Amino acid sequence: MAEKKLTIYYTTDLHGHFYPTTYGDRLERPLGLFRCAPCFEKDGDTLIIDGGDILQGSPFAAYCRKKLQSAKPLAEIMSRCGYDVVTLGNHDFNYGLAYLRDYLSRGTFDCACENVRDAAGNTLHPYMIKVMESGLRVGIAGIVTDHVNIWEKPENLEGIHITAPFEAARSALERMQGEVDLTICIYHGGFERDLQTGRLLSQTGENIAYRLCQELGYDILLTGHQHLSLHGRWIHGTYALQSADNGREFHRLTVSVSEGCKRISSERVAADAPADASLVQGFAELEAAVQTWLDEDVGRLPRALAKAPHLQMAACGSDIARMFLDVQRQFSGAQISAVSLANDVMGFGEAVTRRDILASYPYSNTLVVLEITGEKLRAALERSAAYFSLGEDGALAVSETFLRPKVEHYNYDYYAGIAYCIDVSRPVGGRVVSLQYRGNDVQPDDVFSICMSNYRASGAGGYDMYPGCRVLREIQRDMSDLIMEYFERGLQKSLFERPSFQYEVTGGRLPWMK
Repeated sequence: MAEKKLTIYYTTDLHGHFYPTTYGDRLERPLGLFRCAPCFEKDGDTLIIDGGDILQGSPFAAYCRKKLQSAKPLAEIMSRCGYDVVTLGNHDFNYGLAYLRDYLSRGTFDCACENVRDAAGNTLHPYMIKVMESGLRVGIAGIVTDHVNIWEKPENLEGIHITAPFEAARSALERMQGEVDLTICIYHGGFERDLQTGRLLSQTGENIAYRLCQELGYDILLTGHQHLSLHGRWIHGTYALQSADNGREFHRLTVSVSEGCKRISSERVAADAPADASLVQGFAELEAAVQTWLDEDVGRLPRALAKAPHLQMAACGSDIARMFLDVQRQFSGAQISAVSLANDVMGFGEAVTRRDILASYPYSNTLVVLEITGEKLRAALERSAAYFSLGEDGALAVSETFLRPKVEHYNYDYYAGIAYCIDVSRPVGGRVVSLQYRGNDVQPDDVFSICMSNYRASGAGGYDMYPGCRVLREIQRDMSDLIMEYFERGLQKSLFERPSFQYEVTGGRLPWMK
């Protein structure tokens, strides 16, 4: 049997980052699909694959949705970059099925997502077999984390359901057996175990990549969702890897199959090539419109809202979080507000543009008002308090559980409407030493209304006290839209006249203070 070879180029979690920019400014950065695509050398024995989360996450993507109301440019870009197969990410459902279908129908690529089913249980994007020029038969199945069912607005999933990814992957693999020479699973999900030690890191089921390797028999597992850069490695007989987000890199896999022997290797390639000139020019008019739209002023602040290191903001408070909390309380009327900041939060000058808002609040979140007891409120505060750890010298630090395997500053929540104190010298789970509402100690059976993002209300990020709470109100508008209206109505003018944060973090030395 002659040796058959295959080259795979793999990206994931691009989040609408095509041009080499973060959009926080106009500087070029080492990221974006247009800096990866020049390295894609395609022939009859090549597959270009993406692991999902294309439609949401950048101002470019937001402009397509909000202003053009069309995913056509996104589909054209993926097609021109030569993609053969994509799977779906959880954020690809954020704008509803009509928008997702518009994207898929306009592309020249195929979609494989085995666990997206219609009401009758039929798979909408089943596995496929690609026959390469060399004759190599490649079976490709895609799956997405079923936590989409928890995170997504019900109307965005109307008529479909995301089933258990493990069972879908196993079923597809069983049907492929005997039909193909090589099996690939594209999984929009990540690893639940430490890849060095095998130690279990999460039991939520959001990520099950290690289990897929351990219990199934795919030749290759291409993962995503966690935004990690993980080099290729063998895990229980499956060659697995993950690519970083926003087009900061891609993976090039080399496969050879001969007489039943499969050799697989890979390399991570950073996005440091010059951007593809034809792609840059091809969408230059749209990109210019995006940049102009971003630079339009939406209002002014009494003073600039500066960012600081996440640890410092978490311990001492953040004016950026303070504004977001005020937005939520203004539009919800809730007694308490809870909000987190993105890993790459920017900040605001006195003049605020759309660029500032979308760069500092990049998520497509809506708001939920829950009824919560004092007992559950304290539990939520304890989860946030677990963000802190103490070094050997007593210096405050970020807990490793918020840094590995994925950096999760966004799972630390800031609160308004309550006064509380966190003592980091105490054990995790018992750090909230005082908690008051309007000067009174909060009792376990007290009841409050609390506003937060739909993502947090789902229990994501370890806040499992929220699911099951009675939903008092849902505000079905993107938070970024509410922030813009906040400025349009002039609500920000009295931001600093309203009560500030009322919390304190004690028990550790603040390392940034001399």
